[in-house]
Amino acid sequence: MKYLIFLLLKFLLFSNFVIAETIPTKSKILKEASYCIKDSQAQVCKKLFSEIEQLQLLVYDQNRFKCQSSLLGMQSAIIEAYFYKNTSNERISLMIPYVIKNC
Repeated sequence: MKYLIFLLLKFLLFSNFVIAETIPTKSKILKEASYCIKDSQAQVCKKLFSEIEQLQLLVYDQNRFKCQSSLLGMQSAIIEAYFYKNTSNERISLMIPYVIKNC
């Protein structure tokens, strides 16, 4: 039994270092969104989508639903800019003030 508890504690302590990721800040997301406006096919857009997802889940856990909705809108605009090359990136620039206001 002691051995099982020891293994469980070791796994939990070790997994925190392996799984731990830095949560992106709002300013980092906004800066990367401006790069994404300039070039919607950039690798930055792919990375930005994942970072917004992490932040969106964090604010959901904090019951900050206005911020979560704004981040979801930003994600939708990034997806649209990335996959639909013929559309302009105006939606991303429209979402930035909402993220600033609500987050």
